[in-house]
Amino acid sequence: MSSDYVYHSDFWLEEPEEANPFAAKACYCHGYDVYGQIIEKASWFEYLLLMFKGDRPQPRETVFLEKIALVLANLGPKEASIRAAMNGGVAGTNHSSALMAALAVGSGQYGGSQELEICMRLWRECGQDLERWKARLQAPEQDERVDIWPAMEHPPGFDPNGDLIPTTVLQALEFLVKFAPDDGALSWLKKHRCDLEEFFSCPISITAITAAAFVDLGLDQDQGSMLYLILRLPGAAVHALEQRKMGWKKFPFYSPAIELEDDPGPVQKKGVEDQS
Repeated sequence: MSSDYVYHSDFWLEEPEEANPFAAKACYCHGYDVYGQIIEKASWFEYLLLMFKGDRPQPRETVFLEKIALVLANLGPKEASIRAAMNGGVAGTNHSSALMAALAVGSGQYGGSQELEICMRLWRECGQDLERWKARLQAPEQDERVDIWPAMEHPPGFDPNGDLIPTTVLQALEFLVKFAPDDGALSWLKKHRCDLEEFFSCPISITAITAAAFVDLGLDQDQGSMLYLILRLPGAAVHALEQRKMGWKKFPFYSPAIELEDDPGPVQKKGVEDQS
């Protein structure tokens, strides 16, 4: 086969079938036989970490990622990406469109993967320096591609619409820190949470917690961003399916918030005078 038609990968290797070079006889992920070793012996989260990081994970890392995934599996209908999937579901669109809506909304700067990516970048810059965090969170932008990402309107990792940290978010932090290194990012965040919340007058969000947890797992900001998108899809999928079955009559429609700038008034049937 011509070298012009060879895909290159540093982590994935396939041995072709003799009778069909387009079918794989064996697959290897970072040197491990996928069908001969991984599927038989590994867990889903071991496989995920192996693919993303390239090394066989330690048992504590596997459990840590599993618990993070449980926290993110369904953030509920108040979460923007899940609500986007619900809109697709109630509209009766195909399933892929509902999930694409969740991914599109969930990739942004308000609770989305772009916000998480910024948080992870700031961990690399600020480490565990509280004063530097306070300074950088007030001006976190480095990306000059304004046509793609507008300026942040709130400190990344914080909920600008909240006064106190929600009970569920606090529970997630208290639970996940048990699986994190004692001197890691998540433990530091727990220790200094109140200082940061008081300084910015708003609570930390699940995005900040996830970013710190991913830092503790040794993931970079691009890996973290991808995983953040993936791990929130189960809740989006199930909520979309539920709304598809329930139908639009039970779905809230925010008509009081809609104002027509050029209201044509009552529509009259052709040839019939208005008797009012």
